[in-house]
Amino acid sequence: MLVFSRTPEPGQVKTRLIPAVGADGAAAVHAALVDHTLTAVSQYCQSAAARGVICVAGPSDAIAWKSWASHFTIREQHGSDLGERLDHAFREAFGEGARQVIAVGTDCPDLSAGRLAEAAIALDRADVVLGPAHDGGYYLVGIRRPCLELFKNIAWGTDSVLRQTLATARRLGLHVRLLPALSDIDEPEDLLVWRRLGGAMPGMAAEPRSRVISVVIPVVNEASRIGETLLPLVGRDDLEVIVVDGGSADATVAIAREAGARVITTRPGRARQMNAGAAVASGERLLFLHADTTLPHAFDKVIHAILDGGSAAGAFQLRIDSDRPALRWVEWAANLRSRLLQLPYGDQGFFLDATTFYRSGGFRDMPLMEDFEICRRLRRTGRVTLAPVAISTSARRWHSLGVVRTTIVNQLCIAGFLVGVPPKWLARLYGR
Repeated sequence: MLVFSRTPEPGQVKTRLIPAVGADGAAAVHAALVDHTLTAVSQYCQSAAARGVICVAGPSDAIAWKSWASHFTIREQHGSDLGERLDHAFREAFGEGARQVIAVGTDCPDLSAGRLAEAAIALDRADVVLGPAHDGGYYLVGIRRPCLELFKNIAWGTDSVLRQTLATARRLGLHVRLLPALSDIDEPEDLLVWRRLGGAMPGMAAEPRSRVISVVIPVVNEASRIGETLLPLVGRDDLEVIVVDGGSADATVAIAREAGARVITTRPGRARQMNAGAAVASGERLLFLHADTTLPHAFDKVIHAILDGGSAAGAFQLRIDSDRPALRWVEWAANLRSRLLQLPYGDQGFFLDATTFYRSGGFRDMPLMEDFEICRRLRRTGRVTLAPVAISTSARRWHSLGVVRTTIVNQLCIAGFLVGVPPKWLARLYGR
């Protein structure tokens, strides 16, 4: 059993997490994942009489590995890229008499001794075993004989690693078995997996802060509105405000920080931005808010009352900030849909318990309809309740495209999603 890892040094590991949790926090997440992986591998090795080797990128005598020295052989990695390093370690293991060699990384919090046993059994019947990761790579690879070609000409670190590896295996005539896909933790939104499994975030208590609402606001170029949205929210002990920037080119980030909000950055995409904000939240409850909306008076009391009453989630009634009479019909239809079908949109201020959100897996990584999709899932477990008060949202989209066109596009997106049209096509229609 080969475990490939880096020494957990701040600024050198999990660098894509740094904008969300800082260099020390990213190193702490990495260290926790390493400990989880080595525990699972150690348990498997003991049960299967297998040998464990830690293949370290960095000094093999670092203090981080001292506690595992009695369970594993510790060696440094050799090679100019991951393919060469894998091949070198595999050849070394086979040269020492191994009949099977399985390598894992330390990014997967779902990895278990049982999954490793499953890989070993599969390798009895195949030339290669791969554990696919949801990001397009793999968390595990096992082979029965040295095969340098399997690791050559792979675009390591991209979402095509698994696809390229499978193509190479087919070209070489190798029989491949695939394990169930699991999630790696590489990006801020991936931390949601860690929270689902009960992992504590660096610098935070293991349990959410009771009666605290974490307000998560995804933004891209919202300098004209974000200050007004944040004004009634910051500076309160019962609220945590997290602004998740997806690459603004204006003063959005500076305004949010000056207002006192916590700002993290991640890749653009409303679903992944909201997931990233929720992953680092410390509150007992989550409120997902658009940057161009204004919450009603005593909104916190309304949220607590609805969730204390047993609802799975909730949202506010829609009020569009415009005097146009036609928009009153839009509001009426949206509120009727939300009440009868329990399908509010994200611009209505979606809220739920943090534990419920983590267990659900959060928002699906979709370019559109992520709010609609999560409500459909949650209403199977409990009611998605419409609050008795309204949230005020900007009319800019209706003013820009026109009331009739915007309404038609919205309804086409709903209908298209329900009949299985790919969300990326709906996003083009919507103009996101």
